[in-house]
Parts: sequence; structure tokens; C-alpha cells
Amino acid sequence: MTLHLVKLCVGADSVETLQAWIDFRVEQAQLAGLEPVTTHTTRMVPTRREELLKAGSLYWVIKGKIQARQHLLDIRPFTDQSGVKRCDLVLDPRLILTQYQPKRPFQGWRYLKAADAPADLSSGTDIKAMPEDMRRDLTELCLI
Repeated sequence: MTLHLVKLCVGADSVETLQAWIDFRVEQAQLAGLEPVTTHTTRMVPTRREELLKAGSLYWVIKGKIQARQHLLDIRPFTDQSGVKRCDLVLDPRLILTQYQPKRPFQGWRYLKAADAPADLSSGTDIKAMPEDMRRDLTELCLI
């Protein structure tokens, strides 16, 4: 069974801001001769690793709504210089837009069952080309 993670996207106020940050990190990795993936460091190490790595994703909550996801490629636990256990969530740099799904504030990350995950916006629709504000307003009106 596939399982996902959901996490608040701190510091990004839109999908475009998150995408710009991902693009910057990928460019920096490529210039350093590293693999063009992004990582997100978190303090808690997920215990359900096998389920997460079976096509799992990290769903990003931006402004109170799940709006996008990235495929989860690996989970790499480590101990930092202060002796605190942490882990890097290794993510595919491709950001996939999803239907909006409201999410209350929480700390850290949470597991998200595949059945509860919002659907991806299909790449063939004009919805992806809409400005984010318009897409949000139409979603709140239950028109998309």
C-alpha cells in the first residue's frame, strides 16, 4: 500500500515561489556536480519507510491548502553536528500541481493515506495555466 507525507511549506506563499526555490536548489546541485534532486531535512524519521517509497509523495500545504506534491525518492536518516537525529527526504525536483484540499495547521509532517490524497491536476487541462488566485477562487466556489 502506498503512503504519502504531508508537510507545511514554510517560507513559500505560492506554488510559483516553491517552484522557484526548487529550480534554484537543482541549479546549485548541478553546478556542484551533484545529482539534480532536492532534499528537505526534517527532525522526525518516518518509520513507515517501505510504504512511503512505494510511489509515495510529499504533499505541500501552502496557505492552508494542499496544492502540490513531489515524488519521494529516498529517506536518508543522519545525525547532525549537535547529535540530533534527523533525516533528509529526497524529492524529485518536478512539482506536480494537485487539486486544492484544505488542511489545518500542524507541526512537522503527517502521514497521508493514498485514498485521502488530493488528485493531480491533469496536464491536458487549462486549469494549470490559470493564475493561482483564479484557480483558488474557482475551487472555493466549487466550480473546479
